[in-house]
Amino acid sequence: MTEIRHLSEHVDQDVTIRGWLVNKRSSGKIAFVQIRDGSGVVQGVASRSDVDERSWQAIEEAVPESTVRLTGKVSSDSRAPGGVEIHAGEFELLALSEEFPISPKEHGVAFLMEHRHLWLRSTRQRAALRIRSEVSQAIRDYFYDGGYTLVDSPILTPAACEGTSTLFETDYFGDKAYLTQSGQLYLEPAIAALGKVYCFGPTFRAEKSKTRRHLTEFWMVEPEVAFMRFEALCLLAEDFLCSLVARVLDRCAEDLEVLERDKKALEAVQKPFPHISYTEAIERLKKKGNQIEWGDDFGGDHETQITADFDRPLMISRFPTKIKAFYMEPDPENADVVLALDVIAPEGYGEIVGGSQRIHDLELLEKRIEEHDLPREAFEWYLDVRRYGTCPHSGFGMGIERFVAWMSGVKHLRETIPYPRMLNKIYP
Repeated sequence: MTEIRHLSEHVDQDVTIRGWLVNKRSSGKIAFVQIRDGSGVVQGVASRSDVDERSWQAIEEAVPESTVRLTGKVSSDSRAPGGVEIHAGEFELLALSEEFPISPKEHGVAFLMEHRHLWLRSTRQRAALRIRSEVSQAIRDYFYDGGYTLVDSPILTPAACEGTSTLFETDYFGDKAYLTQSGQLYLEPAIAALGKVYCFGPTFRAEKSKTRRHLTEFWMVEPEVAFMRFEALCLLAEDFLCSLVARVLDRCAEDLEVLERDKKALEAVQKPFPHISYTEAIERLKKKGNQIEWGDDFGGDHETQITADFDRPLMISRFPTKIKAFYMEPDPENADVVLALDVIAPEGYGEIVGGSQRIHDLELLEKRIEEHDLPREAFEWYLDVRRYGTCPHSGFGMGIERFVAWMSGVKHLRETIPYPRMLNKIYP
């Protein structure tokens, strides 16, 4: 068997492919069949005079999404997808499909989401998921090449990381447990063992949000680095994002074309990124007519407006202490703000990176836990990181789905994960 993506290596050779029928046209004497195998799409040309009666009958019976096998000779054709087509010698119908519920006509989003397991087969959905796969591999390559060690954080946790209002609670043999909001807290202890580490896995937020930028289950990558201070963290986030964008442009050109993505917008993503303070961001928003005050958090519309003046991601830093997480290091020059960083993507895609330098002083961290009314006993292990050889350290998190949406140019995160979980949506 030969994968369709490798057919160009077998010109003038006989091959056999297996896959699913995308479409067919027949004049009664000659038939054109499009076949997809996951690695690509190819056209097969069958002449009634060149195939046996059983093969011709199978071609006539086959309907879209039927499972088929095609044997024939590969020939070059610059007009065909991939530059080749197959002249059929044998065609076999392996499994006849029932009438496929998703047709070329327009379908509503609700219908497509109910059939997400079948919608995955569409051209645009395949392209978005291939980009997601490439981004995931690029992330692993970036950190592997940078000397980072992958440390898997647990999914079930006894306490909150980003606040208690968005936790999914579950019973854990009579005790309360929660689905993780972030792997960060469990990643921090590993810096004393391994120096530079990262985790990469599913995270959960019980946010009652119906916006296009939110999912209740998403994948997040989070690096954490010993002795890294805030300025170095900003440079790491910038370099990381530029590396991923370059990888997508280099290896996903065909998928970007399928999605009709404006590649010039991605090519503009170069270092350095513009960098402003939270205070300056508030001033800019006020000038644009927003009723926002210092100390307010940004909403999606704010993020879109603030990036409208830039052609690449915008870095915003030094946020008010009161609106950020308990573990963030105060600015030594202004205790009212913390050394926190958000990176906002252009074109209305919102925050893609959030990070900070972490508090490494034991007494200050104990105070913050108390101020946030968190259960001290649930964080004793986390405090141990500051008791036994503490050091300055920093890290960030990036949700994969938002990044992939930005790369792909799709408007809703539901198209950037195989099976999206959203408010009131858990099927299939």
